[in-house]
Amino acid sequence: MSASNITSTHPAVFLLMGIPGLEHLHVWISIPFCFAYTLALIGNCTLFFIIQADAALHEPMYLFLAMLAAIDLVLSSTTLPKMLAIFWFRDREISFYACLVQMFFLHSFSIMESAVLLAMAFDRYVAICKPLHYSTILTRPLITKIGLAAVTRAVTLMTPLPCLLRRFHYCRGPVIAHCYCEHMAVVRLACGDTRFNNIYGIAVAMFIVVLDLLFVILSYIFILQAVLQLASQEARYKAFGTCVSHIGAILAFYTPVVISSVMHRVGRQAAPHVHILLANLYLLFPPMVNPIIYGVKTKQIRERVLGLFLRKDV
Repeated sequence: MSASNITSTHPAVFLLMGIPGLEHLHVWISIPFCFAYTLALIGNCTLFFIIQADAALHEPMYLFLAMLAAIDLVLSSTTLPKMLAIFWFRDREISFYACLVQMFFLHSFSIMESAVLLAMAFDRYVAICKPLHYSTILTRPLITKIGLAAVTRAVTLMTPLPCLLRRFHYCRGPVIAHCYCEHMAVVRLACGDTRFNNIYGIAVAMFIVVLDLLFVILSYIFILQAVLQLASQEARYKAFGTCVSHIGAILAFYTPVVISSVMHRVGRQAAPHVHILLANLYLLFPPMVNPIIYGVKTKQIRERVLGLFLRKDV
């Protein structure tokens, strides 16, 4: 046996199945997927460039929104182009290292999005509960540090995954029953002791979802208390109205995560394609709806967007 056969413990390529059981519907399924990806690209690019170009929008709330738009662009672009290639051209091959890179970006930017949503909750907490200190607390250096902390946390937590997966021998074949290189879908193909990968993956997911969501909920408990103490109903409505867009973004991000998690535990009898469709919803839905939510509910963003398309003749 040659040395290359001894040292090669992973396949040169993996084969992504797409949505197992629904292969005959891939072309039809691609239509809403392509539509959602197009909306995500247009909406998030528009948000990002409007905020970057307009100095009046260089406030903490909009800077966090620009971060969210950039993350959503990367998150959707990490998986959707390859997914559409599978649906349209049956281009199922992905190299081993490209698979690891896709996995790293996918999970890292999901963690970053959770961190930015938490930062946006902190922004709303300071704006409503400590309005007189808003500009002195949320300074530009602090916003920069929050952004760097979000990136550092995601990269630190996700770097071990590709390194761990490189050491396995993949004796169960190269076929991944998924649309993209999700961590556990790759681990299922590996031989040997994968308990650490299983525990690490669950621990990171629980740590991120539970911890971030807990702090978001605590922020809104304090916000609600502050809003209810306002004198007039109009003031209460206006104060809480500034949070509506952020609440929508939180629901768009965390609801598919919770539904998918519940389905994996109580819906074991469900067909595999149900779980995969839910996993795709988690990647597609937030990048698509976040620009719509903020464009509709945030006056400053709405006015800038309308200004792009409805310029008055001089």
